[in-house]
Amino acid sequence: MTPSETLAPQDAVTNPAAQRLLRAQRREAAGRIVLPLAIVALLLLGWEALVRVNGIPHYILPAPSLVLQTLVKNWSNLAPSLWFTVKLTLMALAVAVAGGVLIAMAFALSKWVEIALFPIAVVLQVTPIVAIAPLILIYVDSTTSALLICAWIVAFFPILSNTVIGLKSADTNLRDLYQLYGATPWQRFRWLLVPSALPYFLGGLKIAGGLSLIGAVVAEFTAGAAGRETGLASRILESSFRTEIPMMFAALLLVSLLGIVIFIAFAALAKLLLGHWHESELRREV
Repeated sequence: MTPSETLAPQDAVTNPAAQRLLRAQRREAAGRIVLPLAIVALLLLGWEALVRVNGIPHYILPAPSLVLQTLVKNWSNLAPSLWFTVKLTLMALAVAVAGGVLIAMAFALSKWVEIALFPIAVVLQVTPIVAIAPLILIYVDSTTSALLICAWIVAFFPILSNTVIGLKSADTNLRDLYQLYGATPWQRFRWLLVPSALPYFLGGLKIAGGLSLIGAVVAEFTAGAAGRETGLASRILESSFRTEIPMMFAALLLVSLLGIVIFIAFAALAKLLLGHWHESELRREV
């Protein structure tokens, strides 16, 4: 039995090695949840104690308990902003995935397309978004569309780069085998290139998910947008102007939690798609 195989209940009862492996897997699964939560709890307790013992005013550093109270009290104002940021982030990520995958396929099929277009993608990646966001806001009439473009620029390159690498990393011997047996281009793409590129694409997706959120927040900071149809960055800006530091921390908490949820979702997706066959997601005996 390999560590990656699912253990049947009868095996765990009759096989001592299977019992040890099952216990190790359970300890590892519990540790992945308990240890990070314990560290976060200790940090929050230390933060709370620091504020209370030293009597730090809330307008300098609010205690975690006050941040939580502010979040609950102002949820009616923060919830629409959270939803706006979620929509903007997911739309930018969806466009980045669609565009990045299609262009990566074109790059993999034609080296001249890659030679012609890849430098443009690099320029978009290395140019700071805070430098080009004002120009986008000038040339694009809709503020929401401008924010979407900014977030897309930030999230696009990891999808493109990782997918190109994955499409090019298919085993040479397997390529020759497919050619020897007269496989069609679609068969090579479906059964050889896609499985080869999938782990790289999912790795890029984890990166791009966080970057799309960062792009959305930074673009909104640059835009200085205000009003009801705005995101969490606008709530942070408004709170800074009014010196409402607990409100700033509450909005920042929502941004951080959203980023964590996005990463966990894509990590779970990678586990679901790769957990039964790819080395990066196979369970190993501890």
